[in-house]
Amino acid sequence: MKNFFSFEKKPLIASAIGAGILLLNLGCRQEMYNDAKYRPLEKSDFFDDKMVSRSLVPHTVARDPWRDDDAFNTGKTNDVYVKTLPMPLNEELLHLGQKNFNIYCSVCHGLNGKGNGMIVQRGFPAPSSLHDARLKEAPIGYFFDVMTKGYGVMYSYASRVTPQERWAVAAYIRALQLSHSATLQQVPLAKRTELEAQK
Repeated sequence: MKNFFSFEKKPLIASAIGAGILLLNLGCRQEMYNDAKYRPLEKSDFFDDKMVSRSLVPHTVARDPWRDDDAFNTGKTNDVYVKTLPMPLNEELLHLGQKNFNIYCSVCHGLNGKGNGMIVQRGFPAPSSLHDARLKEAPIGYFFDVMTKGYGVMYSYASRVTPQERWAVAAYIRALQLSHSATLQQVPLAKRTELEAQK
């Protein structure tokens, strides 16, 4: 009597086992891939209107107050850069701007905005100094737009920095520019005394 696992039958058995494993894997993959879910704008028999996508509940209020504000979201009004900050300027906003500037911008622009960041010191092309006359005269919306879309070798920060944070950075850039050419007489008296004591 011949052994069932004889030499002649081994390739056939190995092929059958391989095909079985392959079918099992394909079955698992399809079940996970074709899970029971609806895709947007798909037809559905569940709802009376036969639509998967549902309308907003009446009187729904958007959580983001800036959602429909073009100036806030693009830095432009009628395709012209805005010249004023589209949100209240306060110390908290400037601190947020400084924090994000130090994280994202200072590596190229430097902490002082002169374009001498650490990456530049290691051979990367230097960006323009934020204290150049051209950038001092640029509308504040220009800085928001550059952070949103990128410029030259600078890529877009839209996916990393929220619109509010981009405006905060733009406000902080203005503060940096002002501080670069400020005189002691422009400093509030309480701070002036503090600065003079540090000399």
